Amino acid sequence: MKTILVVDDTPSELELMTRFLKESGFSVIVATDAKEAMSKAADHKPDVVVTDVVMPGMSGFELCRTLKKNEATQKTPIVVCTSKNQDLDRLWGMKQGADVYVTKPFTQDDLVKAVKSVIA
Repeated sequence: MKTILVVDDTPSELELMTRFLKESGFSVIVATDAKEAMSKAADHKPDVVVTDVVMPGMSGFELCRTLKKNEATQKTPIVVCTSKNQDLDRLWGMKQGADVYVTKPFTQDDLVKAVKSVIA
């Protein structure tokens, strides 16, 4: 079973993504901010990180950069899942290390396809 680390500071979004991924057969670890996510990524070695962008402290874009610079997590695929839906946001996210960019609102199918696309 593949393990997904989901990072979002909004409880309802975190719960929704967790439910969608668990219903699709994934094991899920959650973090409510980027600092917690970095710790859990190092400890649990998830197969994929799914992160929001707008979070207090460190943004999801900063989290992408940090994970990609760290030797232990640099190969972990990252799916950005955010309400920031401008072309420039998408381009910036990919430059920061995101492998896939999903915009909110999303369906279960959108999220699962994004995750599966980086696992394959």
